[in-house]
Amino acid sequence: MYESPKFLPAGDQALVVELGDVISPECNRRVNQLLSAMEAGPIRGVVDIVPTYRSLMIQYDPMLASFGELRSAVSEAMPKLKDGKAGASRIVEIPALYGGEYAPDLDFVAEQAGLSVDEAVRLHSSVDYLVYMMGFTPGFPYLGGLPDRLATPRLTTPRTVIPAGSVGIAESQTGVYPLDSPGGWQLIGRTPLKLFDVDREPPSLISAGDRVRFVPIAGEEEYRRIADAVSRGEYNTAPSERK
Repeated sequence: MYESPKFLPAGDQALVVELGDVISPECNRRVNQLLSAMEAGPIRGVVDIVPTYRSLMIQYDPMLASFGELRSAVSEAMPKLKDGKAGASRIVEIPALYGGEYAPDLDFVAEQAGLSVDEAVRLHSSVDYLVYMMGFTPGFPYLGGLPDRLATPRLTTPRTVIPAGSVGIAESQTGVYPLDSPGGWQLIGRTPLKLFDVDREPPSLISAGDRVRFVPIAGEEEYRRIADAVSRGEYNTAPSERK
């Protein structure tokens, strides 16, 4: 991490605050601490704040605020950030059905890792993943902490359509496609949860800074049962509250 943040202009309506040059839980924690500090004391002219792996982008109305004013506000907030490792964060459990038609690349991932399919599933679901950032479609979580053995290259040719709920691996990350979209990640399963719903508040089920825990689903019957509960708004993703 940098001793002091770097301030970079992004056009004439955004400021990027870069906190480090590596992707790490510690740097990402500082990003989310700064986000909380900026949101706790709303600044005139700020339109949106977008956290990433190691930086914040602050979008602002140049008629109401200037680059210099925002830079000063961030500089004043930095000393207030807490030192030390990240504390407890919200855990979101994602039920996932691994294998079958939902996992066209699971055999390949397991083979690359030198594992059986069952071993690969156990390994993937044994970790609490850090949500480093949200991207490339609404509600898509970039999850860090994938066991090194499961790291797998992206597809040589991306698929034109990946179904919503698909769980994938790309290099050293895993993630879940919230919407039907193109993509090049290796697909190893699918969740019946709706990660993004415009009729829900907030619309995204997961936020940057959360932890995600994948829970294997036993089969199609359980998958359909969970899907029905989701459609009725009766499924809870908090580990301590699930039935």
